Amino acid sequence: MGENDRLVTIFTKEYGILKAYASGVKSIKSKRASGCSLLTYSSFTIKRKGENYRITEAEPISSFFTMGMDVEVLSLCQYFCELSLVFVERMIPNEEFLRLILNSLHFITKENKYPPLIKAITEFRIAVISGYRPDLLACEGCGKFEDDIIFFDMQNGSLICKDCAESFDGLTALDRTSLTALRHIAFSEFSKLYSFTIPEKSAVTLSKITEKYLTLQTDYRFSTLDFYHSIINY
Repeated sequence: MGENDRLVTIFTKEYGILKAYASGVKSIKSKRASGCSLLTYSSFTIKRKGENYRITEAEPISSFFTMGMDVEVLSLCQYFCELSLVFVERMIPNEEFLRLILNSLHFITKENKYPPLIKAITEFRIAVISGYRPDLLACEGCGKFEDDIIFFDMQNGSLICKDCAESFDGLTALDRTSLTALRHIAFSEFSKLYSFTIPEKSAVTLSKITEKYLTLQTDYRFSTLDFYHSIINY
């Protein structure tokens, strides 16, 4: 906005997504510049006037953006931001979603966790939080809990064993690793959400599954996800 001002999009614990004006923050002399920068977790003081919000103070707590940042990691961080913009409502508190995004940003930028695994965790947990949790307990047809290969009906959000699969179309095969990971992401306490590892090849497969499920259920085209795929080829 002009030479030195910005309109900042903020994901807040108390008010969901909001946009606020920050005057003078493009200037290197601004005390609020670092707190209003990209991918920064900050403490804000915001004043409201009518329908507009203005940032009067911004103190950075943790920054997830660094110079020379890996382009894959940066593209996923931007994807997580777009997921927030799509799923989080304005002026509606959503602390669980914010906690998920902050932790995913932390693990992918500061803990150097394998990006496809963090992507999968974030996507599938978002689906669960947003009301798209599939039925992962057992086969929809016969009640079988697991098998070497069990199928995922993404359209209906259910599991189908291989004995019942002949009656269904468009199923996605899940091995034991993928099924166990999906169940963990969907049902675990938040404190344990990131506490598992799987082989990198399995993480890539899991990432493709969670991405397909989320985009199919929401029927939304994420531009940041398109960019991610333009630079990454697993």
